[in-house]
Amino acid sequence: CTQKYIVKNYFYYYLFKFSAALGEEIFYITFLPFTYWNIDHSVSRRMIIVWSIVMYIGQVSKDILKWPRPLSPPVVKLEMRTNAEYGMPSTHAMAATAISFSFFIATTNQYKYPFELGLVAAFVFSTLVCLSRLYTGMHTLLDVIGGALISAVLLMLLYPAWDTIDHLLLTSPFCPLFSIVVPLVLCYNYPKLDYYSPTRGDTTTILGAAAGATVGFWLNNQYAAPAYTSKSFQPGFPLVTSTMVLVLARFFVGILVVLLTRWVMKSVVLGLLGYRYKFPIRDLEAQRRLEVEVPYKFVTYSTVGFTATVIVPLLHELLGLM
Repeated sequence: CTQKYIVKNYFYYYLFKFSAALGEEIFYITFLPFTYWNIDHSVSRRMIIVWSIVMYIGQVSKDILKWPRPLSPPVVKLEMRTNAEYGMPSTHAMAATAISFSFFIATTNQYKYPFELGLVAAFVFSTLVCLSRLYTGMHTLLDVIGGALISAVLLMLLYPAWDTIDHLLLTSPFCPLFSIVVPLVLCYNYPKLDYYSPTRGDTTTILGAAAGATVGFWLNNQYAAPAYTSKSFQPGFPLVTSTMVLVLARFFVGILVVLLTRWVMKSVVLGLLGYRYKFPIRDLEAQRRLEVEVPYKFVTYSTVGFTATVIVPLLHELLGLM
């Protein structure tokens, strides 16, 4: 149960509650596909690569270091789902830093917009998410600074290899096998904890989505599936009404298909696993078992990633939204 508290400043309350959501699944499942459908394939690929690597390292680091979250009291915790996780580093801070600055770096050389504007936007986005973790009582200042710094170091290490990794993911015949097997091995060999934590499930979700998307990238490149051009969106220039309508149509059609895919796959995969391991579908304890949680999350979200990168673009072409 959550603590009772009185909100004295609704502006900060809703600002930081919203900012905290920018580091969660609802943001990933909307923003990352949006960049693929409406901005640029290469930008989206680089963001997903960086995001999945950074998040895996962050989640594993938590369960190796095992630093506790802030004590409550004295802090008031406004969230409870992630309370079972350890604190250091803040993966919200890591994700926000990785996504905002990888987007900035990937677009700054491809589009004409003020460098200072992009830098400030990336800094403001990541800062808001970092501050939200302090406001909601979920992390200490050291957790947040540590997460942001780790993410920044990983970005610097990955940046020189971006083009090489991207080329291999698009052209190597081993890409589909590599993209599926390696994440699955990492998920099944996740650090063991003394008690259940959602970190393994969240990590499997992230790696599964990245695996499905990567297979989709490779398939699109190999078989010349419909590809969007960056001409539909030019940062720094006003969008005309017709282009804005097209952008919104792509997004809403795509997100509807993605959410429907997630719902269907969750039901189907969990039903099959329940039949295989003899447990009721609504049994939450059974869903937390390694042999259930990993395939359940991985298959569901790899299908979501594949749908977002292959099925949705084909649907967009069929509907005349290219």
